[in-house]
Amino acid sequence: MALFLAAAPPRCAARIDATTVKANLQQRYRETNSLTAHFSEKIQPVGAPARTRSGTLYLAKPGRMRWEFESPEKELLVSDGTTVFSYDPGLNQVVETPLKQALQAPGATEFLLGAGDVVRDFTGTLGPIGAHGLLHLTLTPRRGGDTTELTLDPNSYDIRALQITDQLGNVTSIAFSDLKKNTPIEETLFKFSPPPGADIVGSGTMK
Repeated sequence: MALFLAAAPPRCAARIDATTVKANLQQRYRETNSLTAHFSEKIQPVGAPARTRSGTLYLAKPGRMRWEFESPEKELLVSDGTTVFSYDPGLNQVVETPLKQALQAPGATEFLLGAGDVVRDFTGTLGPIGAHGLLHLTLTPRRGGDTTELTLDPNSYDIRALQITDQLGNVTSIAFSDLKKNTPIEETLFKFSPPPGADIVGSGTMK
């Protein structure tokens, strides 16, 4: 999917290494207090058909996020900084998970929300520079967990795409477009009230 913006290759491409890229990435998102973007997601479970979804993402520090899934079916995932609410309108069901529990495994969402540190928490491997100078960085949690492969704009260090492979081999790929950083986001977007009659369960009760 052609969601990447063209960019000139970095002038010092020959001297770029994973340590430098991680440090630049961490600095970029340390300076990012809010972010909005459109996204396209593909989920490839082991031994099952792939699923695709798309929608809009809102992030704000500390710990707030909203994933609005619009296609093929509406779903909603909201964090108010303390609790993550996952709402399935088709089932009229809300799953509540403490944010700390949701972020136990280090990943891209953790450092985007200001709760993690790329340099401290991950080892990095830099792949070949891609078309338009795009950087490809693989992050492996030092304490174990899911592997994340990032596609980065070489000039802004914006994340253009990410691919997460969990320890069972399931792969989730997300491409981003129309990224906007440090623009005002209505606080109400990070508030969630269960719809009337919704079945509310804790993540620990799910089987």
